[in-house]
Amino acid sequence: MPELPDITAYIEALKIKILGQPIEDIRLSSPFLLRSVDPPLSEASGKKVTDLRRLGKRIVFGLEGDLFLIIHLMIAGRFHWKENRPKPNRQTLASFFFPSGTLLLTEAGSKKRAALYFVRGEAALAKHDPGGIEIFETDLEGFKAQLTKENHTLKRSLTDPHFFSGIGNAYSDEILHAARLSPLKLTSKLDDEEIKRLFEATQETLRLWSERLCREATENFPEKVTAFRKDMAVHGRYNLPCPRCATPVQRIVYAANEANYCPTCQTGGRLLADRALSRLLKQDWPRTLEELEQRRSET
Repeated sequence: MPELPDITAYIEALKIKILGQPIEDIRLSSPFLLRSVDPPLSEASGKKVTDLRRLGKRIVFGLEGDLFLIIHLMIAGRFHWKENRPKPNRQTLASFFFPSGTLLLTEAGSKKRAALYFVRGEAALAKHDPGGIEIFETDLEGFKAQLTKENHTLKRSLTDPHFFSGIGNAYSDEILHAARLSPLKLTSKLDDEEIKRLFEATQETLRLWSERLCREATENFPEKVTAFRKDMAVHGRYNLPCPRCATPVQRIVYAANEANYCPTCQTGGRLLADRALSRLLKQDWPRTLEELEQRRSET
């Protein structure tokens, strides 16, 4: 799912292409995309795009007449910019036509989860805000209060949109690696130094990637947004060396997600086990990287 840095890059690229431009037409290729009925989507035609902003992991087009298009890309939704008016294919959900070109909204896979809402007024827009705090609009005390108001694992707290805005699976891995903290450490167990380290790592990681992706987006429209980038430290790098200590990166899998981490930098050398695997293997689960390597050598 595109997260804060990816959404920010999309917005920077879209400002170049469509800000100040009128929407000539919107054609839906999927009847499941539009999740609102009032006002009618046809009312967007002819309206200029006056604002582009991020709302959590959503992209908002502000239009003339106090109207807003809200697009939630979910896991597989992506934008593509075309200079002409291409015919939709099986991945196309919607086509937004502008005088300068066409913005395509696509979604890979059979599960169509991306969503489009069309609302009138700031109050209606605010109802789509999950409520998580913006990391660049808070200080250390505000961050601490939000992080510790409920007791959860760090991975869950960082990725909860009601706690923090725009952070998902990929960048939470990078943040926790930068902070040298376990994804499964409970927020109630953090001391002040660890909270400060996490706050600084969150800001620095999101700023670094936002600036990098925005630079790229101003040169070329971001056609291939992915959660797996070669310069990431741990996310998507299972069994590859940690850039800090060269220990093989490990992972735990749960539901449809996974957490990637360095056991040396983040967990004191211990291997983490997800609940299902722990129940299955019980005492056979290796506790350290050395035990894991020994098991592999014996097979």
